[in-house]
Amino acid sequence: MIQLDDLLREMVSQNASDLHIKPMRPPLFRLDGVLRPSKHNPMRPEEIKQTLDGILQARHRRELEERQAVDVGYSVKGVSRFRANIFIQRGTYGAVFRRIPIEIPSLLDWGLPSVIEEFTTLHQGLILVTGPTGSGKSSTLSAMIRLINETRPVHILTIEDPIEFLFRDQMSAITQREIGMDTPTFQQALRNAMRQDPDVIMVGEMRDTPTMETAITASETGHLVLSTLHTNSASQSIDRIMDAFPSSQQKQVRLQLSQVLQAIMTLKLLPKKSDNGRIAAVEICRNSPVISKMIAENRISEIDEEMAKSVNYYKMQTMNQSMIALVINSQISVETAMAASPNREELDLALRKIFYSAGAEGGNMGESYSDFSKIEELMESARLYTELQDKYKFEVDSRETRIRELEAEVGNSENRLQQAFQQLDRLLKEKEQLAAEKEKTREFYEKKMANLRKQFQERLNQKR
Repeated sequence: MIQLDDLLREMVSQNASDLHIKPMRPPLFRLDGVLRPSKHNPMRPEEIKQTLDGILQARHRRELEERQAVDVGYSVKGVSRFRANIFIQRGTYGAVFRRIPIEIPSLLDWGLPSVIEEFTTLHQGLILVTGPTGSGKSSTLSAMIRLINETRPVHILTIEDPIEFLFRDQMSAITQREIGMDTPTFQQALRNAMRQDPDVIMVGEMRDTPTMETAITASETGHLVLSTLHTNSASQSIDRIMDAFPSSQQKQVRLQLSQVLQAIMTLKLLPKKSDNGRIAAVEICRNSPVISKMIAENRISEIDEEMAKSVNYYKMQTMNQSMIALVINSQISVETAMAASPNREELDLALRKIFYSAGAEGGNMGESYSDFSKIEELMESARLYTELQDKYKFEVDSRETRIRELEAEVGNSENRLQQAFQQLDRLLKEKEQLAAEKEKTREFYEKKMANLRKQFQERLNQKR
């Protein structure tokens, strides 16, 4: 019989992200997003049950009986940690194991936009990481927690089902609680969190209305709350939260969400162009004043357009804009982007406007030498280039003219300054001459006065 630990070691050695175990099939590994069978023999139902029973505790078995599925954390020493979902299918056991790296990823490892680092400096509000299963939501949350742990002296509380990455205190103090082992539900853990003095709360997933409600309340009361949703866009995430509440509460929840929401990041893992790895395309929605107003007024359908216009100032971007950046940087192919795009026509038009050629709507992208529209596109690009060149030349000529004018003004100023110095020299010489003449005049009149006094004294003596 195949040993589970051996399968998991093989999974890690092949760099697979997931292991699928199901009856009458060989174990399956997901490599770069593609499910591939292993070389092992098909597994019988009783063999699978015996293999999986070894990692189930009593509480796991109870939950499996009650809900027909249970999440379990499992470790192979020196290899990796794994998150397993064990379930019942057609009366027999099945399981999927997701590999969790021992080394907690960094945002730099993921190659995510730098604006996400800014989110880790926030002190309150709600941040959501969304996307389909296997898109890297948990890893992104953990990377954000890692950065906070490295840079901020705060108390971080994580609530997970099960615990995935194991953190050690650095600048922060971290408390990790697992559903079923340390607390019965996400909602109960969140309520208890209010009495545990957390600064940052990470909720593994907002699965139900009570958890959403408590998370929003925690965001309002001065906590930074990070969580995930299984949604494919910012607008879909907001709709998902709204739909979880009865219509009588939705207006109030919209107002709350418009005030506490900080950001929604949506991830989509795409195969790389150059190798067998994958890279994330990331949609980023931030709660700008305009977005906040749209949420409060239930204008959710307008959010995508606002994101597309808010790239420079708020660093938002749509999924298509992220894919365009990946195409331009040669990370993914045009075909990959088109296949994964939520709006292919928009993406096709955007790529045409830049420098890529695309086939007709609904066709494959590729060359077509008889398509004059491509010549038109090249001519339009050339026209825009010429306009930019002319504008640049005009600006350069204008600046050179102004430089010459300034040089002339400086030259005139230098001449005027030289003339002023010459005039000052003349005035100083005249001043010296006047001073000399003044001294001569003073001496002349002093002698004359002395003579007059002498004559007056002589006459006065004669009269006596």
